[in-house]
Amino acid sequence: MTTFKLSIDGVRKAYGPVVALQPTSLYVREGEFVTLLGPSGSGKTTLLHSVAGLTEPDGGRVLIDGVDITYAAPNRRDIGMVFQNYALFPHLTVFENIAFPLRMRRSAASEVDKRVRDALKLVQLEHAAARLPRELSGGQQQRVALARCVVYRPSIVLMDEPLGALDKKLREQMQAEIRRIHRELGVTVLYVTHDQEEAMTLSDRICLMRAGRIEQAGAPRDLYVEPQSTYAADFLGESNLLAGTLEEGGLVALRSATPVEIRCMRPAGIPLGAAVRCFVRPEAVRLLGDDAMADNAFDATVDQVVLAGGVTRLALVLPGGVVVRATVLTAGAAAERRVGERVRIGFDRADARVLPEEALA
Repeated sequence: MTTFKLSIDGVRKAYGPVVALQPTSLYVREGEFVTLLGPSGSGKTTLLHSVAGLTEPDGGRVLIDGVDITYAAPNRRDIGMVFQNYALFPHLTVFENIAFPLRMRRSAASEVDKRVRDALKLVQLEHAAARLPRELSGGQQQRVALARCVVYRPSIVLMDEPLGALDKKLREQMQAEIRRIHRELGVTVLYVTHDQEEAMTLSDRICLMRAGRIEQAGAPRDLYVEPQSTYAADFLGESNLLAGTLEEGGLVALRSATPVEIRCMRPAGIPLGAAVRCFVRPEAVRLLGDDAMADNAFDATVDQVVLAGGVTRLALVLPGGVVVRATVLTAGAAAERRVGERVRIGFDRADARVLPEEALA
């Protein structure tokens, strides 16, 4: 029988009539980096706080290494936690901030010194040991918070939107730092974010949450390439989600002023005649030359051209009024299109999937 590092078994939480977390189960292996991803109110922070002991669940169990810690005090769980606001002591030096959890555990002075020096080296802040937090940048303060979290070698590290207060460039730098630290330490991490790119960058596995439950869980590539719901396809990355009706052979007849059919991968479990969405990633949509072929090919009119650095985003209108979005390399000829230009676009059947119809809001 497999013993998971962290087992969340049917944990649920309600605040009066408001259900914050439906019965939820999640099992995390030793050394795995798992991200709880979702919008505000999806239940991700409630789930994390149930593991941390900051929220007492109404039911279910939380186990670490097979030991039930559901109702144990937070300081009895062998868990480290990193918050968005750093939570550093402003009057203590960087060294003393990192040393604090070791001193609370009455570690020997020699051990404190060695572990703090090792932690400072890990986060590349040896030169800042004597500084106060206010003398550091936001990214440096978050690295101190990381060092303080891992210095006493907790069994699991929990991170609650730790990069939320940083600007885009610093976020990307800190993502690289977190990846490196995770790789070097091999520690088990449960991470919360609403940022899809952050989740894709950091995670071994993503749990996409919605309305207090896990909508879909899997490796980042699995969620991106094979979303199981319209919600998952819409939340993770950019998508074309074209409304239509399922016909024989995996054909989807789009809701359009003129007839448009798309050849899609044959779906399982969706009846003929059902309202569906045809899911195609914008990067799968190509601008076709005179001799190019595609399973699905249409005439279209360029309605919008948006330069976004290395890629350019195009909005393309089919004759029936359906808008298809394409993402092309800015350095390529396909990006040199003009609004109003007539083009031929296409994508393959393998890149088009049928998903059940549901509200996108």
